[in-house]
Amino acid sequence: MKALALFLALASPATAAEIAPEALDAMATFRGAQVVILGEIHDNPIHHGHQARAVAALQPKALVFEMLPEGVVMPASHDGSDDLAKALGWNTSGWPEFSMYYPIFAAAPAARIYGAEVSRNTARRAFEQGVAAVFGADAAEYGLTERLPSDDQTAREAEQALAHCNALPPTLLPGMVDVQRLRDAALARAVVQALADTGGPVAVITGTGHARRDQGVPAVLARLAPNLPVLSIGQFEEAPEPDAPFDLWLVTDPEPREDPCATLSKG
Repeated sequence: MKALALFLALASPATAAEIAPEALDAMATFRGAQVVILGEIHDNPIHHGHQARAVAALQPKALVFEMLPEGVVMPASHDGSDDLAKALGWNTSGWPEFSMYYPIFAAAPAARIYGAEVSRNTARRAFEQGVAAVFGADAAEYGLTERLPSDDQTAREAEQALAHCNALPPTLLPGMVDVQRLRDAALARAVVQALADTGGPVAVITGTGHARRDQGVPAVLARLAPNLPVLSIGQFEEAPEPDAPFDLWLVTDPEPREDPCATLSKG
């Protein structure tokens, strides 16, 4: 954590606000942040276009991807889209098509690449062994040995139930909350490594839920280094609540898709 001491000079971001896509082209939007978390809805190509615009303006020294296996670190140099997808094993990863993500890589060709994905196997082990045991020796530092306050736990379980079409047995919900916390911690740990290796700034490509300041990656980083300048940008397909826990957000047209809960409701 000594490396983070280098990044404690700037104040917290100003008041949260909705922004237009054009704002992503301006360095002033990022307010001198050393870590910019760029949320997305994974299958919405508009969101990836916005992330590429932000990365092009920011020119981060490192890119952290939720979509790449935890522990992956790649040098900046790489060839075209097909070669990079092959090197990353993307086409068998289960994530949306690489063509949506490649412009993000291409927007900062000098950035080092870091992975932070919690694999399904790791998530299963977290259910069996607990997230602290799976995360490792620094679990306490990242908050994974602590229980959430009861009201927070209840709210997060309700969010997980809704995200899974209210189809999960209630007994599974605490574990789902724990795995989400594990994912946030894994992303934060990759950010810490990226800052130490490159000096920042670091851009994080992840689902909008992980960009939440109240419980996502920013909350973990705030625990580790309270004055680290972090900016969270969420992307939505409908307007969030006025007090949405992000620094900035964008609202886009929805991506046409089938209702993921429809097949369950027919059962």
